[in-house]
Amino acid sequence: MYAVIRSGGKQYRVAPGETIRVEKLDGKVGGKVTFDEVVAVHDDNKELLAGASSSKAKVTGKIISHGRAAKRLVLKYKRGGQYKITRGHRQAYTAVEVSDIKVD
Repeated sequence: MYAVIRSGGKQYRVAPGETIRVEKLDGKVGGKVTFDEVVAVHDDNKELLAGASSSKAKVTGKIISHGRAAKRLVLKYKRGGQYKITRGHRQAYTAVEVSDIKVD
């Protein structure tokens, strides 16, 4: 069984027992989190639930850790002059272990 959830403007394919990295969520390490925006659910009977029937589903998980990803360098450059700017960015994330997918 797996589900497709929406969190932080992105979609993730999750299954029970998996650990995913989503955009930073509020909450402490060890706390529970519930994803209400479920786009689709594929159950054990090989049926795909989408649309209104998948909106009743809920995905629950446990916050494993908070962190920041590796640094991404951004370079702005214009030839012919002395214009060169380097900037770095580290995106914050929350690691969540998916525990259960419930379809009501």
